[in-house]
Amino acid sequence: MRRTRVCVIRRGSWSLRFSRRALAAGMGCFLAALALGILVIGSGDYPMSAGDVLRTLAGGGTRPETFIVNNVRLPRVVTALLAGAALALAGAVFQTLTRNPLGSPDVLGFTQGATAGALLAIVVFGADSGALAGGAVLGGVATGGLIYAVVWPRGLHGYRLILVGIGTAAILTGFNGYLLTRAQITEAARATLWLTGNLNGRGWEDVLPLAVAMVVLVPLVLLGLGRPLRLLEMGEDTARVLGVRVERLRTALLVAAVLLTAFAAAAVGPVAFVALTAPHLARRLTRTPGPNLAVSLCMGAVLLVGADWVAQHAVPGRELPVGVVTGLLGGGYLVGLLAAERRAGRI
Repeated sequence: MRRTRVCVIRRGSWSLRFSRRALAAGMGCFLAALALGILVIGSGDYPMSAGDVLRTLAGGGTRPETFIVNNVRLPRVVTALLAGAALALAGAVFQTLTRNPLGSPDVLGFTQGATAGALLAIVVFGADSGALAGGAVLGGVATGGLIYAVVWPRGLHGYRLILVGIGTAAILTGFNGYLLTRAQITEAARATLWLTGNLNGRGWEDVLPLAVAMVVLVPLVLLGLGRPLRLLEMGEDTARVLGVRVERLRTALLVAAVLLTAFAAAAVGPVAFVALTAPHLARRLTRTPGPNLAVSLCMGAVLLVGADWVAQHAVPGRELPVGVVTGLLGGGYLVGLLAAERRAGRI
């Protein structure tokens, strides 16, 4: 049986307990995300070394370097980091709530809901980028409300949430396909580009709503709901004995995860498999049970900014949408995960 080294810091009535391996994994992922971000900023038609990028970020670059870094490439990288972190954190929450390794916004229908909202904004209202982002957020939130209303009478847990989510995703996929058939050629092309998941052309106006959502939701999930979520993994009865209001906790976690998914989709489109894959990779790194929220968050940032770098360099002379890369890599991971689950007799 593997023993996990745990450190405890106490200050009066306050205490912090953490695994050394989890801390090392989280710091490693955080530094890897920053390093990849610097690498992506330095890539492109105007290549820059890591030293030049850091010097420019510190305010010492030339005028062209300052413009390229601060106005063109930095918003794109920050969007990738934040969106990847948001999707991974939402995925870790959903997998813990459903107690299923396949629980993620992609499977449960929340990503499709955000897509439906964005498509309605494009096809029906001819919305610009700001209204499109708003439509994606509203679509994701509305889908969360619908699933909550259906599941709530018998509780937000287990296969009930998964089955309702899969059914909702199937309905919304058909609805989204219908919207595309009703769109004009220019609207359909614009919608298709957004549907693949794309970081090209992202500016600070795309970063701001997602950044505000992260500032509010990440501390809430990590600090306010993280400990009760770990207690919930011990079982409902045990959690209730320890003072956890189980249904209220599940509702708060569902709302936070839906909002994280919706704002991430509004910023980068329905990027697939980051929310599914990041928590699994985080658990492999930490080798500890539990949701591993902080490590999953950092791993998601690594995955999306790394996928963006691959998207820019995989095909010489052509940039792929980042959603294509995450779909190819994440799809392969999903097949492997399903095979492992089948060998273990769980499906």
